[in-house]
Amino acid sequence: MSGRIFSSLLVVLWVTAVQAQIPNKLSNSEVAEGWKLLFNGSSLKGWHVYGGGVPGKDWQVETGALKLSVPVRAGNKAPNGGDLVTDQIIKGDFEFKAEWKVEKYTNSGIFFFVKEEKRYPKVYTTGLELQVLDDQIYDGAKENTHRAGDFFSVANARLREINPVGEWNSIHFILKNDKLTVYQNGFMIQEHRLSSPEWKQKMANSKINQAPIAKGDFTGRIGLQDWGSTVWFRNIKWKPIVSK
Repeated sequence: MSGRIFSSLLVVLWVTAVQAQIPNKLSNSEVAEGWKLLFNGSSLKGWHVYGGGVPGKDWQVETGALKLSVPVRAGNKAPNGGDLVTDQIIKGDFEFKAEWKVEKYTNSGIFFFVKEEKRYPKVYTTGLELQVLDDQIYDGAKENTHRAGDFFSVANARLREINPVGEWNSIHFILKNDKLTVYQNGFMIQEHRLSSPEWKQKMANSKINQAPIAKGDFTGRIGLQDWGSTVWFRNIKWKPIVSK
């Protein structure tokens, strides 16, 4: 290999690596695969408060991350925040990716299949919540479906591989051919066949047994929970899965 070709190869590899490291930016391969950003890294464009309205000022963009800023916790809602949902309604099979990090004792979540209707006054009465939090909150608790990576009140994660408070964690959510799979930091933590008796039983025994997803409706918005504590999200993106 000539020196010129080798140098050109190094440049290509460097550009590829840089692209992969830039938050909230799709790589060329992601664009080709059909990925779309849900957060552009500079504004809350594409998001609104559940039930309608502009996000409160406690939702901020900080160094390329979407941050709910709650310096002093005084309840289960930020003073001027609100649960966020996407303007985009997702139908059919899809993949979703995001990164999150928390501070000490944070409690939050990512919602899927959210139905924004008046008969559902709260986002958590309609969507399937993937827990985002500092697991130390539940140290010693008997329950087992309220930790990071769990589906709230529905199913616990197969294993708990989360990074320490203040470090980023990655989520990869896949809905394909009736199968729901979730990876956290590269480890498979959830795997369910949505038409199976096991999943239906989990839903029936959960706190969201009246939600549309309990009746087999797997369409809706993505949501980010305001539970009155500081949390960061970035690299939020999705792509439809097109059957071939």
